[in-house]
Amino acid sequence: MQVVQNRVPISEPTSETLTLDVGGMKCAGCVKAVEEQLTQQPGVVSATVNLITEVALVQYNSEQADPEAIAQSLTEIGFPSQPRLPQGQAGTPIQAIDPVERQRQATRQQIQRFAVAATLLLLSTIGHFHRFGWITVPGLSNMWLHWGFATIALALPGRSILMDGWRGLRHGNPNMNTLVGLGTTTAYTTSVIALLLPQLGWECFFDEPVMLVGFILLGRTLEQQAKHKATEAFHSLISLQPATARLINAESAAASLEFPEPQAAPTPQPDNPSDQPFNSQRAIEIPAEAVKVGEQLWVLPGEKIPVDGNIVTGQTTVNESMLTGEAMPVLKGGGDRVVAGSLNLSGAIVLEATRTGRDTTLAQIIALVEEAQTRKAPIQRLADTIAGYFTYGVMTIAALTFLFWYFIGIPLWGEHLLTTGHSLLHAAHTVTASPHPLTPSPLLLSLELMIAVLVIACPCALGLATPTAIIVGSSLGAERGLLIRGGDVLEKVHQLQTIVFDKTGTLTQGSPTVTDCIPLSDAFSALELIQLAVSVECGTQHPIARAIQQYAQQQQISPSLAQAFHTEPGLGVSAQVNQQLVLLGTATWLEQQHVAIDEAARMQSQILAAAGKSIVYVVADGQLVGLVAVQDQLREDAKSTIDQLQAMGLNVMLLTGDQSVAAEAVARSLGLAADHVLSNVRPAEKSAVIAQLQQTGQQVAMVGDGINDAPALAQAEVGIALHSGTDVAAETAGIILMRDRLLDVVEAIHLSRATFNKIRQNLFWALIYNLMGIPIAAGILLPSLGIILSPATAGAFMAFSSVSVVTNSLLLRRLFRNQQSSTYEVV
Repeated sequence: MQVVQNRVPISEPTSETLTLDVGGMKCAGCVKAVEEQLTQQPGVVSATVNLITEVALVQYNSEQADPEAIAQSLTEIGFPSQPRLPQGQAGTPIQAIDPVERQRQATRQQIQRFAVAATLLLLSTIGHFHRFGWITVPGLSNMWLHWGFATIALALPGRSILMDGWRGLRHGNPNMNTLVGLGTTTAYTTSVIALLLPQLGWECFFDEPVMLVGFILLGRTLEQQAKHKATEAFHSLISLQPATARLINAESAAASLEFPEPQAAPTPQPDNPSDQPFNSQRAIEIPAEAVKVGEQLWVLPGEKIPVDGNIVTGQTTVNESMLTGEAMPVLKGGGDRVVAGSLNLSGAIVLEATRTGRDTTLAQIIALVEEAQTRKAPIQRLADTIAGYFTYGVMTIAALTFLFWYFIGIPLWGEHLLTTGHSLLHAAHTVTASPHPLTPSPLLLSLELMIAVLVIACPCALGLATPTAIIVGSSLGAERGLLIRGGDVLEKVHQLQTIVFDKTGTLTQGSPTVTDCIPLSDAFSALELIQLAVSVECGTQHPIARAIQQYAQQQQISPSLAQAFHTEPGLGVSAQVNQQLVLLGTATWLEQQHVAIDEAARMQSQILAAAGKSIVYVVADGQLVGLVAVQDQLREDAKSTIDQLQAMGLNVMLLTGDQSVAAEAVARSLGLAADHVLSNVRPAEKSAVIAQLQQTGQQVAMVGDGINDAPALAQAEVGIALHSGTDVAAETAGIILMRDRLLDVVEAIHLSRATFNKIRQNLFWALIYNLMGIPIAAGILLPSLGIILSPATAGAFMAFSSVSVVTNSLLLRRLFRNQQSSTYEVV
């Protein structure tokens, strides 16, 4: 079988990833502009930008590009940026703004701007009450006062909109603010002309800029709060990182600290003195990021564990729900592993740091979640491409709208159309104090239709459609111990047809035990056969080897001296034991070594294999001398996982290196047909098997846990790895199951499908909104139905579209809130 190389791209040795905090982005057009600016920088390989989290991930060549120069290039075109430099990097790192504080500041500023705009809008509205026969407030109907309202609205709350819109236009990157700015300034300028030159007979509509700024800021305030709500789960994950740690043995450790004059930390007294095993030792509080591997830390009850480590002394219960999603505390004692961010509940402990800083499990989870929220689904890349040209298109349509109505539409349909449009648009407008009569103006009607087109167009909704859904979905997953790497994974999960499970350590518990030891030669007893086998296996860590080693220990059998070890991956091992060459392995390997298997041995092995046991053949000096059978118990949730996946319409397959008889016995217990079993597959051939399935047109997911699964995980459309497996498998996978539950495969697929369905809904409504809204704003219904949108109404619809997209994404959280983790429903 030909081995197909996995499709993981090999980065250049000098390739690095840079995280940038980017400000000033308002819509998908901004995202496209930032990505284009980044990819144009020397040394930048690729860039991905997230509108919601305001983060850019940049892959760059460190020999050709400088992080600060990359950030400066964005700042110069109106997107203030700063790099997040790794701890300890040379130079003066720019401190990254706390994302929680950044969003809090943005929300506060939006509320302040909206408060001013709402006050002006209220005063402007009251000034119109007399036109409806309501109350008349002295002075509020004065046109010069309304000019003041409009001027203040544009100069104060609307200033950031105008400045950002002009900056984008000046740099050739027009955005949503450009459209709004053009609309408001056009309305304001036209009204000023009408006020200063009353002989023209034009009507002033200073209320339009006030209403536009008010509605747009209302929408953005609601949008900002919704965005904050969408990211609050990720922010709570960040807040789990402890800021400080208690370093013990301070006298010897203080000299190695890189900050001056460490202060002695106060020693809290526990309620039970017996819970305080180290009250005689001094401890100092240091930043958690300053802890080094091998240092010992003191953690009291009620404190968060600052780094990953192993407990040296003490016993306690630990809440690891932040990592696994399980609220039940776990009992931990000497030698047990604990992870950063988990909560020490009951006892004081001393732990030895094994992973610190960015290497802790929590830090890696945070990095994975942030990466997932930034990686885009291919469907979003199409939306971003559309948004990149969207603003230019809208400006063109607005100009054509003006030209059509001024030169063709109004002359064609006549005075009746002009009067109807005038009355609809200006029913609530103030009148000027001019002695000149006001007449319906083709210029004003054409201008207001143009302004409505500029304002109603909304690339914001397109830009928010995917990232809001991904943020909510990935945050939900992180809460439940499911790490989904990004929008591209979500889209692939939605298309899956086949799920392939590795057997050992994935469907099974990964700890096989010896069930049978059958000598086939009078020269060896059962105990002597085990001694021969353990002598060869003592140098390996394969699960079957560990099973034989454990069985020998139980039988109090010591291995003989062995040498010249050799391992053939997926086939077996060999060594020289007592001057004879001993081989342990599969029937395939015996055939390759020209070792005969007689009929009695074949019948015996078939009986064992039919019971679902794996057979290890033992050969001494070229002669088959015995069989050792081992069996690995299935995980408790293996059968229910397979059943639920099949009920979802997925094709489930079993992949194993076992002989077909043993593999089919396991498959029967799982409810799988024989033709769904891929047996006798060597580790190096797993990726080739996945490739062969893909060549038949199937979209394949691979579920595994070991080093030998990594190529297959990479080859599959979606790799799903158990967290208890190897780091290599986790690095290769698109979905990581932190709770090591097979049922989480079902949950991850349901969550991915639901999230992607939200993305599709958001994009659909964003596109439909623009496809319908822009023609209506351009006056397509005016000749036949007399329907027209004022610029203020268009602004309200524009704000509603963005808020509705974010709100729809938030409904994903409500969908899962009251459901048990194993019973997700597809949206």
